[in-house]
Amino acid sequence: MIIKTKINKKIFATLLCCFSATTLASDAPLVSIASHDDFFANISIHCGKAFQGKVTVDNAKSDGFNNKALIMHIRKCSNSQLEIPFHVGDDASRTWIITKTGSGLSLKHDHRHEDGSHDETTMYGGHTNDAGWAQVQSFPADEYSKQLFVKTGIPQSVGNTWQMFIYPEKFSYRLIRQGREFRVDFDLTKAITPPAPPWGYSDK
Repeated sequence: MIIKTKINKKIFATLLCCFSATTLASDAPLVSIASHDDFFANISIHCGKAFQGKVTVDNAKSDGFNNKALIMHIRKCSNSQLEIPFHVGDDASRTWIITKTGSGLSLKHDHRHEDGSHDETTMYGGHTNDAGWAQVQSFPADEYSKQLFVKTGIPQSVGNTWQMFIYPEKFSYRLIRQGREFRVDFDLTKAITPPAPPWGYSDK
């Protein structure tokens, strides 16, 4: 009994130490490397603007994107997060969220229903696992996304990697996995009138 008590005290002390370190870390400023900061900044300079896009690669011929206006709107920007709705015709269900995490960049896909509620398949995405470049970042599917894809019956998506490219005249969103490639290019030289807020968001 005495030995067990001592072990428990040691475990408690270790947990307390770890908790304190985590708490301190959460209050610390985010640390980022130059390529991630520059990529983030290259998108941020277009904050508030919207741009027209077109599908340039789709080896599965997704009918949902045919003959529809494709618009990205760099709608909301802070020092640590970008919210970029992706409108497909009248469908305003998609918002890309890029976040500085302190260990890189995260990309999430916020999918909503028209009433603002979350879709069953939402907040999937990935996290950078290398430095990337100021113009290009890759986001391999994270564990949450893999579990979600299996649960919702699309296990082929566990191999997803999303990529974003930002150049002075073009922004690209690309999805790749074995046997699948999809890409939309947006013309950054011609800003258009921003659309209404995406589903689940407001201007307030």
